[in-house]
Amino acid sequence: MDITPGLPATDNFQHWPPWRPLVVETARLVLDYTGGTLVMPMTVLVEQYWREISTGLIQHAIPVRHFVLHADQDTLRRRIEGDTLLGPRPSPFRLRYLEPYAEAARTWLHGEAEVVDTTHLTPAQVALQIAEAVKS
Repeated sequence: MDITPGLPATDNFQHWPPWRPLVVETARLVLDYTGGTLVMPMTVLVEQYWREISTGLIQHAIPVRHFVLHADQDTLRRRIEGDTLLGPRPSPFRLRYLEPYAEAARTWLHGEAEVVDTTHLTPAQVALQIAEAVKS
């Protein structure tokens, strides 16, 4: 994406102030267009950013079920390093967020969400567990 004038340099697009309201507006427009249930997979590790997004969704009467797919640090590292979809080499970007995730989990994130421990589950088992939780 080429934007002129350029966006300020950052190590994470979530730091750009327009990103959070764009998430909310995109969700609103998609739901207005399609109806139904919208699943938005994303990782938000900055509490203020989560508050902006969740408050915006609630203001538009968009129901939120917030799930955190948790795994211990060793499992996360092994999954990132072994990810064949994004490439055989470890992703420095993803590895850089292991400690921020652990800190967010300890301080606020797990208190804001329904935590699904994926450490010993397959992706299909995780999807089934979330589907069952949403149905109930």
